Amino acid sequence: MRILVAGGAGYIGAHMCKMLAEAGHEVVVLDNLSTGHRRAVQWGALEEMALADAGRLDSIFRKYKFDGVMHFAAASIVSESVGDPLKYYANNVSDVISLLGAMQRHGVARFIFSSTAAVFGEPLQDYINEQHPRVPINPYGASKLMVERMLVDCAAAYGIGSIALRYFNAAGADPSACIGESHQPETHLIPKLLRMIAGEDIDVRIFGTDYPTPDGTCIRDYIHVNDLCSAHLLALNRLERRGTSASEAFNLGNGLGYSVKEVIAAVAAVTGKKLELVEDARRPGDPARLVADGAMARSVLGWAPTCVAIADIIDTAWRWHRQSRY
Repeated sequence: MRILVAGGAGYIGAHMCKMLAEAGHEVVVLDNLSTGHRRAVQWGALEEMALADAGRLDSIFRKYKFDGVMHFAAASIVSESVGDPLKYYANNVSDVISLLGAMQRHGVARFIFSSTAAVFGEPLQDYINEQHPRVPINPYGASKLMVERMLVDCAAAYGIGSIALRYFNAAGADPSACIGESHQPETHLIPKLLRMIAGEDIDVRIFGTDYPTPDGTCIRDYIHVNDLCSAHLLALNRLERRGTSASEAFNLGNGLGYSVKEVIAAVAAVTGKKLELVEDARRPGDPARLVADGAMARSVLGWAPTCVAIADIIDTAWRWHRQSRY
């Protein structure tokens, strides 16, 4: 199939493009390069543009005649969304409306949406399944939940079949080290630690040591980026096979929670470098624990993550940071 990957110059999007191409699909990347990297576009053509440009979108949809669309083009920094919510509603909601409108006008009926565990808010149970109440506590999560609701309505009204994949903390890099995680500024814990170890002047702090967790720091479910992408590929196959315009959502996670301090210890073990970090106050909008119950994705999509140990995930990221930074 010919797949449009919105945000395909970014971290997860670039890994998705590689996997799509290796599976025999044709890829077209749509990215404004505000946070993505031109050098990450190694599979398929790049159309540099903003999703809000409906006229240009129509031209691209006419040119390529897509069989499906994947969306990875969201802004995703929780703390920034709290301070600048309108940016998040514009980028994560309005721009998706623009993209879905182009799909509706041009008869493209397969959409895979990169959603997030942030739609759930404060967890009410140790492992979050698809039935968990969705009560986001920050604008980032709220913006993603708005799109999930839109997808249900677009399936009913326009026949756009969709699958939203709610993942927890993406991490790691392709084992080839030809692509990896590089944000400016970097906000994710693992790449920040690795960049600090690699000699960059980067401030890394532990935000909050008084959470109700065993060591007082936040617990997150880290999932390797290629495992995320394999779920998207399975979702695409399901949309092709299903033949209906329903909207579905699945949680993606390893079901293993690691605290901030445990991640720091694992980074030190993988790199052989000692880490001593400053402890700071909690950040607004950060739940104490986010760990997925991914049983439904396993049973319905046939998904099985293959890189689950935190040290193995970190090792792939460390290879990228040592060898092939953008």
